[in-house]
Amino acid sequence: MPGIVAVILDSRAFEILARCVLTFVFWSSGLAKLIEFSASAAAMEAFGLQPGWAVNALTLALQIVASLMIIFDRGTWAAAGALAVFTLLTIPIAHPFWSKEGEEAFRDLTVAFEHLSLVGGLAMAAILSRCGRGRYP
Repeated sequence: MPGIVAVILDSRAFEILARCVLTFVFWSSGLAKLIEFSASAAAMEAFGLQPGWAVNALTLALQIVASLMIIFDRGTWAAAGALAVFTLLTIPIAHPFWSKEGEEAFRDLTVAFEHLSLVGGLAMAAILSRCGRGRYP
């Protein structure tokens, strides 16, 4: 491995950046749900999740808190596991590609594949944290 790559990979700043980027989709979504609470609650109800306000509140809390846990390497295994289960559950709820046709089915299938890749990234974060890669005290 080239020396500069090793320096970057061993950098605390790069680790924090990587954790922020990995969780970006969750904490940004959680903040959006908080800022646009009523609209997000209505979206939850549109997916059949009742009551929308409670589901929205629980979802945004999970997304923000679990993201912070991963970013600061505190209970990364639990946070990554929770976000992985959440991500997998969004497939049948919001992206049921098997019940659609044409471009809509393809779009939801693509999102489902992206979700599976994200679950793999969360698993890697948990593995690296378990192996002592995280350097936070």
